[in-house]
Amino acid sequence: MKGIYRFSALIIAALVAIPAGFGQSQSSASDTSGGTSQQEAVDLMIIRESVKEDSLEQKLIALEFTGSLLEQGDTNDAIRIALQRLSLEGTNAQNRESGRIKNDFPQVRREAARQLGALGTEEAKIALLQVCISDNEPLVLQEAVRALGEIGIDNDGEVVGTIVWVTNKYNNSVAPDNFLALAAIDALDKLAKNNGVRADGYHLLVTIAEGNYASPVKERAKQSLANIRSTVTNNSKEKKNQGQPK
Repeated sequence: MKGIYRFSALIIAALVAIPAGFGQSQSSASDTSGGTSQQEAVDLMIIRESVKEDSLEQKLIALEFTGSLLEQGDTNDAIRIALQRLSLEGTNAQNRESGRIKNDFPQVRREAARQLGALGTEEAKIALLQVCISDNEPLVLQEAVRALGEIGIDNDGEVVGTIVWVTNKYNNSVAPDNFLALAAIDALDKLAKNNGVRADGYHLLVTIAEGNYASPVKERAKQSLANIRSTVTNNSKEKKNQGQPK
């Protein structure tokens, strides 16, 4: 009940803070000039206030609103700021009480990572790299790696380097993380298409294909290696043909 009362109070506070008539004068403008409609303003205020709370329920409310806005194509930077904070809840952003972390919610960090991937911006990429470095929860790391592949931006090789690092970190020779390996394979596939093939990514795929992973994971890595070889061959042929006189 406390969570319900708190949520209702957020909505009331948001509505009171926005002048009456704001929606009539601004909502249509938001579609053509990038302004903020009344509904978006209410949603963003609820997101900001919910993110500040330590309860799991309030964090999930914030994610519900950010997810809804992203589905509508909203890329307001306030959404990225909220998702970045939520993706670090309990790791970099810790609230403690009697020495205990009050806001350690892996499910919140995982969903925030997924939504950062959907946001797809350079800033979202940077936030996800921070998640990979700071988090130790397998489910969160899997989602962060997968999201980096969805964004597909890696102009300086930092993304592939981070994916290789975090995957090798959990490449236990006895019981490696198969799901993280799958996420890495999918991400490297997408990054190779957008940014070319990097040696460290290629070597990671070889390590997975020859490692102590489950057979389907190893087969998936081998298929990815075959795809990369094919891409390299085709690119070489195209360059050669372009260099020949017509």
